[in-house]
Amino acid sequence: NILFITTDQQAWNTISAVGNTYIHTPSLDRLANKGVTFSKSYSPNPVCSPTRACWITGLTSSENGVITNGLDIIEGIKTVGDVLTENGYETVFAGKLHVGIPQSYNQKIPGFSKVLCEGIGGKGTLGDQVVSSVAAGYLLNRDKSKPFYLTVNFLQPHDVCNWTSRNKKKMEAKPSIDNLKSQLPPLPDNFYSEIDEPNDMKVARVNNWSEADWRYYLWNYYRMVEEVDAEIGRVLNALEESGELDNTVVIFSSDHGEGTAHHRSILKNFPYDEACRVPFVISYPKELKQGVLDEITLVTGLDVVPTICDFAGVKPPENNKGISVRKIAAGKNQSDREFIVSEMNHDKGRMIRTADFKFIAFRDDPNVLLFDMKNDPGETTNLAQKSEFKQIVEKHIQLLENWEKNLKYAPNVNSVFTVKR
Repeated sequence: NILFITTDQQAWNTISAVGNTYIHTPSLDRLANKGVTFSKSYSPNPVCSPTRACWITGLTSSENGVITNGLDIIEGIKTVGDVLTENGYETVFAGKLHVGIPQSYNQKIPGFSKVLCEGIGGKGTLGDQVVSSVAAGYLLNRDKSKPFYLTVNFLQPHDVCNWTSRNKKKMEAKPSIDNLKSQLPPLPDNFYSEIDEPNDMKVARVNNWSEADWRYYLWNYYRMVEEVDAEIGRVLNALEESGELDNTVVIFSSDHGEGTAHHRSILKNFPYDEACRVPFVISYPKELKQGVLDEITLVTGLDVVPTICDFAGVKPPENNKGISVRKIAAGKNQSDREFIVSEMNHDKGRMIRTADFKFIAFRDDPNVLLFDMKNDPGETTNLAQKSEFKQIVEKHIQLLENWEKNLKYAPNVNSVFTVKR
């Protein structure tokens, strides 16, 4: 059995088991303590619909056609659900989809034989209770004649979008800071960092909040993460009660991160780590290592489909762009992957992450960014224009351009992405 649990807009470091002492996430801690957490995990496209399309198809945004929110996947793509259904799995979907499906598929969600609930409306604080309830009900009452692939997709902590929208111009009345003083998270080290960014990078910022306001925003965001952690716990408890826990691979991730005051940012859809780095935990104690924090392996959301197919013993959909992390999580292999790529902002931008560096470029903009992620994890100093890093910049451009050559672009992608020199 395979259970894939997702959240929406959860930053990579919002799990107490990875060292965040200002948040309490017992359910995710439970997974992390029984599995492997990949800390260098990145969204393939740090906004909702594009990543979710990648999770279904295993293809990049520029291949599946979902280069921004609200678009349909292109017709004729075989999904992970199709492959698993063909190989005897009961494929079940619950929660947020947020991907357009062409009518030619003749299914609400291609490849899924059961849709317990689906939608993007409402608030996570209410809707997530429905998602966890139907998922738990399925696990406790299902016909066990087939193995299952169940994907449970929560909305929280996405409600932070509504919270910041209400408070951007003027902060709502809040409790006395003195009453919350011991609970307010500190501001990140790169809070005051200023970078000359490419024009289309468009980092969402708030300029009229005080430091106390920013810390209150973080406090609220962490509470939303704790809300969804509780719902994840309901699903895990039902899995255990069903007697299937030991025979189920559990994978957890999020579609993208949240600004969380780094670079004075909020929201998503930009290439700094706060927005494009996400949690990725995999647990299967009978085979995989337990309580391991992998801080070396580069992982992307494109790895979800091949990893699921590997555990199911089936071949992933054609032209899949990810890798299976199964043997890496089992301690049998080390990844030889040199880099991963994130697309973003209506196909205008690319981020390429190697072991020690991050390179960022946008179409028709010579202003590129290079960060030394080993010595400058907060991304505060752009090295791209320094002569001693010229060869490193060129290496990343070559890696990116070679990666682009292997893509089969969707009809709505107008041209090959190139870096303006």
